[in-house]
Order: sequence, then structure tokens, then C-alpha cells
Amino acid sequence: MSKEAIRQRLLEIGVVPVVRTHSVETAVLAVEALYLGGIACAEITMTVPGAIRAIEKVADSMGDKILLGAGTVLDPESLRAAQLAGARFFVTPSFRLSCIEMAHRYAHPIMPGALTPTEVLTAWESGADLVKVFPAGAMGGAKYIKALKGPFPQIDMIPTGGVSLDTAADFLRAGCSAIAVGGELVSAAALKAGDYATIQHTARQFVEIVQKTRLELAGA
Repeated sequence: MSKEAIRQRLLEIGVVPVVRTHSVETAVLAVEALYLGGIACAEITMTVPGAIRAIEKVADSMGDKILLGAGTVLDPESLRAAQLAGARFFVTPSFRLSCIEMAHRYAHPIMPGALTPTEVLTAWESGADLVKVFPAGAMGGAKYIKALKGPFPQIDMIPTGGVSLDTAADFLRAGCSAIAVGGELVSAAALKAGDYATIQHTARQFVEIVQKTRLELAGA
């Protein structure tokens, strides 16, 4: 898939699960549960012990069925390693130009983290394909996104932090192009209990919220 095709697919899916687990095995099982719950993309964070191996295993076992990304990427070297392992999009917690340059060198989309209006615009003007607004919840949630969208209606923003089943629709109504969800979807409690059925069920709930809210916004 081309860089733009991957970007459009992420926006179409509408939910980017952030998989932050304690092992390779739990990361792989979590991604499988998300897929069964109707979310055909996932971001495995580089904080997972053996993250590169987890990305390799998911890429090998699921192939084109899932759009796989690497998150919490801090430097271009890590990004390149994740790309070689099978990641097709990248997410950073902060803006770093060298990461954007590395992703684009190999024709993959990147979603750098930004928070303030200056950071959001700098990331976008530097080539960000999407801008991750983090931590959105700590800054006022959907109201903060709405404030940012006022001067920047052209920027595709995806919030992380504070996105839950209760707030997801509000973020979309505020102008977010999609949502990214971590512990509210791939919960620590479910992982500890080996309860992947709950992750699967929660994934379905998020998908339903995104679909329903988008129809509402389209006036259907």
C-alpha cells in the first residue's frame, strides 16, 4: 500500500488501538482480539518488551489482514527497525523531524505527537501525515480539540489520552479525524486476567460508536 493509502485506511477504520503490554505474547494476543472485534489496525508500542519481535510475529501471522503500526517511537533508528519488522505506520509521543524524515524516506505515514497550537502546526508543516494530540484528556478533552480545530481546520488530528467509550463520540464531534485508544480498550486488567474476550467486546463497542457518530455528523 502507498503512504496515502495507508493514511486513508487509518482514517477509514477510525479507531487506532494502542497496544502497550508486558510481553510479546500478550501483545500478539491483544492484536488478534482487536481484529476479531472489528478493528483492522493496531499500534504496538516500543515500550513492549521485545516490541520488534511482537511486530514481526503479528506481521507474519496476520499479514495484510491488519494494518500494523509502531508507537512510542523516539528516534529514527527505532523507526527503521520497526519498519523492517513489518510496521506500516508510526506514532511518536512528541515532534521529532528526523523521525518524520525516516518514515517518509521509506514511504510510510507518521503521526507525531503534539499538544500546543505551535507544536500542532509545526508538526503539520514539517510533513506529519496525521497529528496525534497528546495528552488530549489532560488538556480538557474534546473541548481542547474543538479549540484547536478553529484555527487549524485543515489538520487531521487524532487524540490520545482521555479517549474512552464515554468520550469517543465527543472527540469525533469536536473535529477529530479518528481516535486512538490505549488502556480503555486494551486494559491492564483484561491482559492480566488473560481475558481477551473483553478486549474483543470493547473493540466492537468503539467501532459502533465511531460508525454511529460519523453517520450522525454526515446527517444520515
